[in-house]
Amino acid sequence: MVNLQGVLIEWTEIESYLQKNGQLKEICQKVLHQKIINRVAQERHLTVTDEEIQAEADCFRRQMRLEKAADTLAWLADELMTPEDWETGIRERLLTQKLAESLFGKEVEKSFAENKLNFEQIILYQIIVPYETLAWEIFYQIEEEEISFYQAAHLYNFDAKSRYYCGFEGQVYRWILNPEISSVLFSSKVGEVIPPLKTEQGYHLFLIEEFISPELTPEIRQEILNKMFNEWLTRELNYLIFNSGEQLNTSSYQD
Repeated sequence: MVNLQGVLIEWTEIESYLQKNGQLKEICQKVLHQKIINRVAQERHLTVTDEEIQAEADCFRRQMRLEKAADTLAWLADELMTPEDWETGIRERLLTQKLAESLFGKEVEKSFAENKLNFEQIILYQIIVPYETLAWEIFYQIEEEEISFYQAAHLYNFDAKSRYYCGFEGQVYRWILNPEISSVLFSSKVGEVIPPLKTEQGYHLFLIEEFISPELTPEIRQEILNKMFNEWLTRELNYLIFNSGEQLNTSSYQD
């Protein structure tokens, strides 16, 4: 039974809610993921020390401004966790990080080199409108300097948020983009307004502010590592489920 600020909730009610809302499978997969991580980490003799857990806990408390022990206990109670739950969660997260590094840390640089083009980035602005005639009208207005790209984005963009930011999309990876659009954008010039391109969203006008060469930054390294590790976890889970099914079928046949 769970006590949420004085209101008692049965575990069966929680399970029923997750089941009815299609969330139970995801939770079960995460539980199995952790079992796989714990097993493989043990096989590789990976451990997490008390000092590492304390350092991670202290870092979290600074981020959350939990300056006193009482503040931390109050936060834990509000999150329906005991100090032991919190410590276990930290241990499992650190163990996951160590296992990912142990399995794929040496392969990240190679993967980056093989897929370097995918990590090219552009600082991108775009305008999306629903009609081709309007897109071309805006394009010619910008070309003839009757209006700037940013003013046009603020006035005409289909999306309200994009209008507010004058079409600013931020730093965009090549791999995120539609391949046809990607080939056009990455063969264009900085400051060039690209004529209307059609997608399912509508008609797009693009402006590239800057090209950013691919570099193996700590953020990109972690991104690649996470991707490789998550793909491995998916394979391991599928293997576990397949073998469990095979064992069940064999057992039923024998019976």
